[in-house]
Amino acid sequence: MEQRILGKTGRSVSVVGLGTWQLGADWGNVDPAQAQAILAASAEAGVNFFDTADVYGDGRSEQAIGTFLAGNPGLDITVATKMGRRVDQRPENYTLANFRQWVDRSRKNLGTDTLDLVQLHCPPTPVYSNAEVYDALDTLVSEGAIRHYGVSVERADEALEAIRHGGTASVQIILNAFRLKPLDEVLPAAKAANVGIVARVPLASGLLSGKYTKETAFAGDDHRNFNRNGGSFDVGETFSGVDFELGLKAVAEFEQLVPPGAATAQAAVAWIAAQDGVSTVIPGARNVEQATTNAAAASVQVTEEFDDGVRWIYDHYFRDAIHPRW
Repeated sequence: MEQRILGKTGRSVSVVGLGTWQLGADWGNVDPAQAQAILAASAEAGVNFFDTADVYGDGRSEQAIGTFLAGNPGLDITVATKMGRRVDQRPENYTLANFRQWVDRSRKNLGTDTLDLVQLHCPPTPVYSNAEVYDALDTLVSEGAIRHYGVSVERADEALEAIRHGGTASVQIILNAFRLKPLDEVLPAAKAANVGIVARVPLASGLLSGKYTKETAFAGDDHRNFNRNGGSFDVGETFSGVDFELGLKAVAEFEQLVPPGAATAQAAVAWIAAQDGVSTVIPGARNVEQATTNAAAASVQVTEEFDDGVRWIYDHYFRDAIHPRW
């Protein structure tokens, strides 16, 4: 597995990581034993970067990772968690006192004294420009509660604001073949500032797996059912904010670009990893097969023709609605 340095953390992380939202909730139920098997299969395949959050299953995702790490003390795994979504989303809630409480809870869940990387979890936009917020995060670093901090964002302007602050080690942002806006400014700015880029929602909530049809149904507790129109959280987190049926048409085009021998999902992950400035891509996995297939995407080669084809699909299907050029 190719390793890359994750920005100012200085840590060497696998170019394909593991997103663990699905180990908590909002994707249907995941059996605890299956969660452990997914983590083990990912680690065996060379994945050494796990991304989680205190709100995933109200801590169940963090706890699953903590259990896995306790049972495998020799593994060198970087765990990035996120905080802030367990309270009302008001800027005044982003204080040092609250940060301490949130971090202490995550440390307990993960079974560690010091968290590797803590990311603000898509907070209200004014938080990104509040110097006191960064001072509070710096305090947590100086106290030894966290090693590094970063942000998870919904919008490019939020990412650019966070990158301006010297302590920001990483930015997590939605980036996939149906969401290209971060390529314009965010990735170049992050690279210039030595800020790592964690690419999330790489398969557009599974659309880019190539396994869905118009008849595909999702469980009532799956966000791909209840959040299609952004009723519960930012719509970009579900199918990258694109219309499901339009996305299916675009996937049919994307499948024509997939290199021989590669699965559609692997090609989607490999394309993101090939973009200049990306540190790691974090697809989720609901079973061992998905975990190993995702990890194998690191070996898929992306040609110039493949890249050109992805950009044509984006321009043809999505740009006018999502990302006009003028």
